This record gives sequence, structure tokens and C-alpha cells, in this order.
Amino acid sequence: MGKRLVIVAALTCAALLAGFAARAEDYPNRPIRVVVGFSAGSGADITARVVGQRMGQILGQQIVVENKTGAGSSLAAEFVARAPKDGYTLLLATIANPINAAMSSNLSFDFPKDFVPIVRLTTTPNILVVHPSVGVKSVKELIDLAKSKPDQLSFASSGVATGTHLSAELFKVLAGVKMVHVPYAGSPQAVTDLLAGRIQVFFSPASTVLQHVRDGKLVALASTEGKRTAIAPDLPTMVEGGLPGFETGLWFGLLAPAGTSNEIVDKLARAANEALQADEVAKALAPQGIDLVGGSPEDFARYLASEMKRWATVAEAAGLKK
Repeated sequence: MGKRLVIVAALTCAALLAGFAARAEDYPNRPIRVVVGFSAGSGADITARVVGQRMGQILGQQIVVENKTGAGSSLAAEFVARAPKDGYTLLLATIANPINAAMSSNLSFDFPKDFVPIVRLTTTPNILVVHPSVGVKSVKELIDLAKSKPDQLSFASSGVATGTHLSAELFKVLAGVKMVHVPYAGSPQAVTDLLAGRIQVFFSPASTVLQHVRDGKLVALASTEGKRTAIAPDLPTMVEGGLPGFETGLWFGLLAPAGTSNEIVDKLARAANEALQADEVAKALAPQGIDLVGGSPEDFARYLASEMKRWATVAEAAGLKK
């Protein structure tokens, strides 16, 4: 009897494994949903739609983008974390996800444990801009002014715990200055008040403000990544502007719920990397100041670990941990 049970169990296990292999091999056989935590027209949304369209052509199934806004992308992340682990519901992760995880102990999911990395898709710099009335032309001049007027300059963000918020917090920590945070529902709303002079400073997504800079309505001081951005090559980096150690930018990548098979993750990563090599993808994203990245799931995992560590340090230094 015992031997028979062992045989039956072995056959059952083999059947399950065969069925799983077939499902992974047949994947995808229906549309894939990519959940974005920001509104239509945002950098995250644009990236998901442009790359997703090409990925869908490669995979032979449509990729549908669904916007679930709120709580700095945490609502979208929670939804995907609870989704079936079958590769049909993915998260378009952003810098806001590790920032939220670093700042808050009250999330209903564990960001590092509840997701498996697929690929980092793109990156784009923030641009440090000020209203012309501030009267500064460089990062050093802004630091000197902020030190002479503690808590008299206000800086905007596209929401608490977003990349635009923590870029400014990193600036405050490294420069040793105090400024007042004014959060908005998004970058367009922040730019409206910046143009009106109601706030003075904003670490804005490049595509949101560069035309205003060219029109002379805003003054750009620096970009935030380690190298100069192709969309504004004459603009110095924050490091070149005199603030060593300042290097950050907005990024977007794909995650799946933890437990999704390696075969499905690898298939998605291959499709994403192939999509990023397509001319139409580069042509659509380059004018937005969005640079293509790509790489392996392991590359993205290492990057996420470094982001978690970086923003936990900044949040603690800025007194933002909850």
C-alpha cells in the first residue's frame, strides 16, 4: 500500500511539473496587463505604452496598460503583489517604490520580497530648476542662498515619497540646507506654481520643464544623473555643479509577483531587451529625455538593492522614516 502511494505521488508530481512546463512554454496565450501607478501621460505611462507595444508584437500578445494611481505607486504595487503568479499581471515599477518601502513600515506588502525583478527599462534625469526671481545661476549659488535663508525657500514635489521629493531631500542632506517642502498631485501642477513664482525650487522630470527653460521662464541649474543628459548636453550635472555624491534619476522597470516562474521572467526579459533595441522605441522616448537601459533580471535585482539602501539612508538622515 505504501509503495503504491509513493508511485501515485510521484506520478502526480510528474504530471504537475509537465503541466507547468507546458504552461511556461505556451506563455503568453492571452493579453498581459502592465499596471502603472501614475496617470496617463506621465513618464511611467509613456514608457509602459511605448515599450509594451513593441513587447506585445514580439510576444504575440497584446500588452494592456492599466493606470492605478495613488500613494506614490503603492496602490499599484499592492494590487500586483496580490495578483496571480502567472506572468499576466506586471508592475511598471519606479523610483517611488523603493522610496516608499524605505520610508514606511506600514505598507501592506513587502516590496523586496513580494516581487521578482524582470528588467530595468529606462531612466531619465531630474532637472534642478528655479524661478528667475530666485536670482541664482548655479548649484553653488543656490546652496549659498539657502544657507543664508534657512526655511525661506520652498521646493515642490510631485507628491510625498516620489523621486522629485527625495531628490530635493538628498540635496538638503548633502548641501546642509533647510527648505520647505510643498507636495503637489503631480509634476504639471508643481510647474504651474513654479512658473507663477509661488514656489522657488523644483527637481523636475526633464521633459516637463525644458521648454520653459528654453523660453526663459525658468532657470535650469543642473541635471541629476552621473553624466550629462542628451536632451540638454550643455547643462552640468549636480556633481559638476559642486555637490559631490549627488547622483540620481527617475527610472522605470518591470516586476512580476514573487513566485512567477523563472521561465516566464526570462521570456519577458528577453522580449523587453529586444523591444528596447527597436528604432521606433528609441525615437518615441528620446524626445522625452528618456534613455534606454535593459539588462538581465539579476542586473535589476542588484540595482533595486542599491536603491533600497540609498533611499533608506536619505530618509533616515532627513527624518522621514515612519
